[in-house]
Amino acid sequence: MNNLAERDQAVIWHPFTQMQTAPLPISIVRGEGSVLYGADGREYLDMISSWWVNLHGHAQPYIAQRVSEQLKTLEHVIFAGFTHPTAVELAERLVTILPQNQAKIFYSDNGSTAVEVALKMAFQYWHNLSKPRRKVIAFENAYHGDTFGAMAVGGRSAFTAPFVPFLFDVEYLPVPIAGQEEIVLERAATLFTDEVAAFIAEPLVQGAGGMVMYEPEVLDKLFQLAKKQGSLVIADEVMTGFGRTGRLFASHYLQEKPDLMCLSKGLTGGTMALGVTTCTQAIYDAFLSDNKFKTLFHGHSFTANPLACTAALASMDLLLSDETQANIQRITQQHTAFADQLATYSTIETIRQRGTLLAFDLKAGEQTSYFNNIRDTAYNFLLERNVLMRPLGNVLYLMPPYCTTNEQLAYVYQQIIYLAQTI
Repeated sequence: MNNLAERDQAVIWHPFTQMQTAPLPISIVRGEGSVLYGADGREYLDMISSWWVNLHGHAQPYIAQRVSEQLKTLEHVIFAGFTHPTAVELAERLVTILPQNQAKIFYSDNGSTAVEVALKMAFQYWHNLSKPRRKVIAFENAYHGDTFGAMAVGGRSAFTAPFVPFLFDVEYLPVPIAGQEEIVLERAATLFTDEVAAFIAEPLVQGAGGMVMYEPEVLDKLFQLAKKQGSLVIADEVMTGFGRTGRLFASHYLQEKPDLMCLSKGLTGGTMALGVTTCTQAIYDAFLSDNKFKTLFHGHSFTANPLACTAALASMDLLLSDETQANIQRITQQHTAFADQLATYSTIETIRQRGTLLAFDLKAGEQTSYFNNIRDTAYNFLLERNVLMRPLGNVLYLMPPYCTTNEQLAYVYQQIIYLAQTI
């Protein structure tokens, strides 16, 4: 059994995959820039940044060099009672680019755990103040991860159905899309009380829920309603962080600032697993005590791994460079022009854009959902033309690495036009 895909099938269980009916996985052996290279020699343009993590392109030389150098210096050290230079430097640099109220950095391993930490901080914050609050407000159809706390604050769906009996209750608000803002605000005014511990939201773009977009002004009003009752506000920027929305963070579009933020995905430029939960000084101070029971009892074996922190520092160097910032604006402009072209096709609807993220719906003959059959049709159509996109049901979206060229974008746009003409 020498074929890589067959060897894989013999021993591996893949995520979000029905293994009995799934085709053999595509074998990728190399990456460079926005291109993935298959074992059979085929090239694929990665237009989803490989699950939204890759900011600067695959096998990015500068990040690779920095990680290689760190590997020869310190690969790991326990982070309870110890520290190391890259963790300190990364935390120092993060607080300079985050909203100004963010004061402390807590490291974990991925987006789900960053959300878990934020929820634990929020619940224990009220516990430590001897004012326990147990309610959480979230958006309908939200996705915050696949661990239990993250599932609990996500939308109830086929993904969470087997686990619903084990999830804590959450009150849900509709997403305040255009035309629905006042209805959502009226509902929020009744939900936000002094019993609510936290309000969690994916700011401006609800990712896995269908790339649903809404405006900063209504989120500011929701944050105000939450804070009026003293509730903590959690911004899940795992997907929207590090330039995806056109600004470094979606929260930078807001006047009101979150109390806690969750970061991962683009944090290391897609190179290594790393999660971060940030918080205000006031939240941190609620855990300071002579009473050890007020400690935040949370940790991971690979917390603040030096290699991952180094990758994040290198990614930040690239992100803040004039070249990358220009590329973000260039891709944003290319998407805007393409959106105008898409609008002329009757098979396309609900075109929306925020920065380098462009999404639209394929008109479906059946109910719109993640399991819509048009998903496989679109996925395979584009894959045959060497374009990697991963539709969310009938929702297609582009979230390319920032190094993607105009020529590569033009090729992808043309394939999408062919798809629009075919379905």
